[in-house]
Amino acid sequence: MSEENPQISLSGSEAVDRAAAQWKDAAHRNIPGLGDLPIPDDTANLREGPNLHDGLLALLPLVGVWRGTGQAIDAEGNHYNFGQQIIFAHDGENYLSYESKTWKLNAEGAVAGIDQRESGFWRISLTDEMEAVITHSSGAVEILYGQPMNERAWELESASTMVTATGPAHLGPGKRLYGLMPNNNLGWVDERLVDGELRPRMSAELSRVVG
Repeated sequence: MSEENPQISLSGSEAVDRAAAQWKDAAHRNIPGLGDLPIPDDTANLREGPNLHDGLLALLPLVGVWRGTGQAIDAEGNHYNFGQQIIFAHDGENYLSYESKTWKLNAEGAVAGIDQRESGFWRISLTDEMEAVITHSSGAVEILYGQPMNERAWELESASTMVTATGPAHLGPGKRLYGLMPNNNLGWVDERLVDGELRPRMSAELSRVVG
């Protein structure tokens, strides 16, 4: 996980210099693959593997591996910090694969245990209608729809949520916003409907480590 503090406000030149240093290392890394399937391995690095499908150009900036820290509120209303890794990858087909892993952090920033995981797929139509299917390790599946807000930001709203018998009892419909920040980190926030209004549930700022 990146050791830099994502809350530090950077000047324009500092942000560019830091991004250039990060990308210098990230450009030569990729997610591991066994390499022995008769089809292409997934790639999170646009310089390697199959070409990105033309239909995904509006999502191109997301492709990569991102790591950082964030804040969350649990079902009991307790606030806690977490670390996170998000992977957006592709195999040349017209979708992105998505994977998120989070881990709880204590007050000193040390790992305090495994938290939530998500996996799924993102698509976007020729008219920029986005759709995402996301499966939660807690026992929920969501279908979300949305649109790019611009070339650096994407907003999705949950249209359907199914929860297993042992899944979260109070996971209401929600909204997610992902965007590249001025320092080129990936910021995101998840809001959920509680008592008739959207309230923040999770948010994070992540640095690119692959891609």
